[in-house]
Amino acid sequence: MPTLTKSEYMAEITWLGHVPAGGSLRAQPVERLELSFGGIAGGRHEGETRPSCSRVLDLYPRDTEIANVRQLTILSEEELARIAAAMGTPALDPALLGATAVVRGIPDFTHVPPSSRLQAGSGTTLTVDMENLPCVLPGREIEAETPGLGALFKPSAKGLRGVTAWVERPGALAVGDRLQLFVPAQRPWRG
Repeated sequence: MPTLTKSEYMAEITWLGHVPAGGSLRAQPVERLELSFGGIAGGRHEGETRPSCSRVLDLYPRDTEIANVRQLTILSEEELARIAAAMGTPALDPALLGATAVVRGIPDFTHVPPSSRLQAGSGTTLTVDMENLPCVLPGREIEAETPGLGALFKPSAKGLRGVTAWVERPGALAVGDRLQLFVPAQRPWRG
């Protein structure tokens, strides 16, 4: 029996970006990305492993080598519009948020279950790690473009910041590609 089930939802990629290593969080818009098991060659979050960061301090001391499950940042076009509205601006450039991809068509995208898969028709497959919590870094990029707006990002993006993901099956993705959502076949945790 499959442990991942095909959902009724398909997402369309409406934007792609590449965040070069060693620079700011700002992404460079692209029409196509080649993905390997390590993510995007030359990218800020490239690699099959990474040093642990503040997000996992309860598990590991900082800079412990761990598997890299945050190679990519995927945002929802619909949620991006909600963040912009909460900030009082007509739109937000996903490049300023360090986005790898923006997708359209999956409701409540930031809260798709961890371990869900997004699969292109070519077979390229991304595994969702978890919600990407808002931080101050995108606010700095926004502030540089629109003074006075940057501090509004973090509170406005709560619950809407998209997800981090990693490459399960390498291949290419292009703007306009459609991604099928597969979700884990399990009941929600009741804790």
